[in-house]
Amino acid sequence: MKTMDAHDQFQGATASAAVSSTSERRRSRRCKMKQMVRVRPSDPELEHFEEVLATTSVSRSGVYFHTQHAAYELGMRLFVTIPYTDDPAALSREYLGEVVRLDKLDEESVGVGLKLLMDLGLVARSFQQ
Repeated sequence: MKTMDAHDQFQGATASAAVSSTSERRRSRRCKMKQMVRVRPSDPELEHFEEVLATTSVSRSGVYFHTQHAAYELGMRLFVTIPYTDDPAALSREYLGEVVRLDKLDEESVGVGLKLLMDLGLVARSFQQ
């Protein structure tokens, strides 16, 4: 019976970590939570729309939500305000995000995954429109 020394244990742990990292592309863990966000296109050439909705999951580098709006396309860039609230004293962060995932949920709903590309800074509620 062979016993494993510390080096063998490290090699085994490294190999199993490599296998799991190739199947998982996310850089940070996601939390299944509802958080209100506001999304709108960043491209002035596109028809303007604005949605305020709850996320189904959030991570440090992205958000996922369900919508009935049909305008989302892979690669589309959006302004994303997190968290979004009606409180006039609240501060939120605005990000530039990109649609990286679209899931057809049913005849009317789509799941949208956004990757947050850039932090655009704090936004006071009184300046959000």
